[in-house]
Amino acid sequence: MSVKIKVENRPKYLERDPEILKKLQKKQSKDKIFKETGHTVGVKNASFSVNEGELFVIMGLSGSGKSTLIRCLNILNEPTSGAIYIDGDDIVKYDHHQLREFRQKKATMVFQNFGLMNHRTVLGNVEYGLEVKGMALEERRKIARETIEGVGLSGWEDKYIAELSGGMQQRVGLARALATNPDILLMDEPFSALDPLIRRDMQLELLDIQSKLKKTIVFITHDVNEAFKLGDRVAVMKDAEIVQIGVPEDILNNPSNAYIEDFVRDIDRSRVLQAKHIMFKPGALVTLNHGLKVAIKEMESNGISSVFVVGDKRKLEGIVTIDDAVEAVKTKKKLADIIKQDYFTADEEAYVQDLIPKAIESKYPIAVVDENKKLLGIIVRVSVLSGLTNTAVE
Repeated sequence: MSVKIKVENRPKYLERDPEILKKLQKKQSKDKIFKETGHTVGVKNASFSVNEGELFVIMGLSGSGKSTLIRCLNILNEPTSGAIYIDGDDIVKYDHHQLREFRQKKATMVFQNFGLMNHRTVLGNVEYGLEVKGMALEERRKIARETIEGVGLSGWEDKYIAELSGGMQQRVGLARALATNPDILLMDEPFSALDPLIRRDMQLELLDIQSKLKKTIVFITHDVNEAFKLGDRVAVMKDAEIVQIGVPEDILNNPSNAYIEDFVRDIDRSRVLQAKHIMFKPGALVTLNHGLKVAIKEMESNGISSVFVVGDKRKLEGIVTIDDAVEAVKTKKKLADIIKQDYFTADEEAYVQDLIPKAIESKYPIAVVDENKKLLGIIVRVSVLSGLTNTAVE
C-alpha cells in the first residue's frame, strides 16, 4: 500500500517560543514544560504514516493530544514545526488559497457536534459542499441523493435537521463529507455523543461504507473498544505523545509498556478479535475423490470425530462423522452419500462476539470460508468461548 499521510516530528504548542522547542528537543515531559513555562504542549514529536485506504485510529484519554493532532492534519491547528506530507506535498507550507483547495477537495473533517445547518433540509446539508464548489444544481442534487442513499437515509431528503435523531444527524454529517468525494476523512470523535445502540450502528455503517469506498480515514476516539473495532491500525496517545502504534491484536497481545497494558486490560476481546485471528489450519481434510476408508483413517489418525470434505480449489462441500462413515462402510454407501450440511460457517472478518451463539449451538467446528466457499480455516468451540487464541492460518 502507498503512504497517503506522513507526519514527521510534529510538535504543537500554544506559543512559538524557541525555548519550548529546545525543551521538546531535550525530550522534557509535557508536565515539566508546563510547570517551567506555563505553556501547554498539545502534541509532542509525533511521527507516523497512514496508508492509502487505511482506517487509522488515534486513541487516547481526554487531554492526551489526539484532537489537537487531527486538527494539524488540515492545518485547523497550525503546527509549530515539522512536516505533514499528503501525497508527498508538505501542506504546512501551503498558502491560504492552497489550504482552501485542500480542505474542499482532498480532506474533509467530520466533527463530534455534526456542524449541520438547521435551516437546511437533509438534502440541502448534504449538497452544501458541492454548492460551495459551484456545481450545477441538477448535478449536485443527483450526487447528494446518491450519497444519502448510501448512508441509509433514503426518504428523509426533505426533512429538517431538528426532525432527526442524533444517529440520523450523524449520518447526514457523514453524507455531507462523502458527497464531495474527498481522498481523506478526518473524524474527530464523531460518535461519542450518541447513545450506545446508535453508536454501534454508526460504527457498522462506517465499516460498511469503508469496505465499499476504501477512503483514507483518520478517526479519533477515547473509547478503546471503538478504536480496536474500527481501526486497521491504532495509535495510542498519552501526555501529547504517541506511545504505541500497531494493529489491534498486536497491541492487545504485546503492549509496549505498563500504561498500554493497563489501558487494554479491561477490553472485551470478543469485540476486537475476528475469526481470522482465532481460526487454524485444519490438520485433517478429505476430498470428494477420497473414499470412506480414507476419511475414517484421517479421523482416527487425528483423534477427531468429524472431518470437513472439500472439492476443487478447497471449496467446502460438507462434513462427515466417524459414526456415519463406519456405518456407511457396512452398508456399502459412498462418501458423497453421507455428507452433512448441519454446521456453521463464518466470514474471516466476523467478530468473535458474533460467533459465540454458533459455538454454543454447533456440534462441529465452525468453518471459515470466503465468498467462493473456499475453506480458509476452522474454529473450535474453546477458541470462541475464550476469545484469547491468536492462531492464524498460514
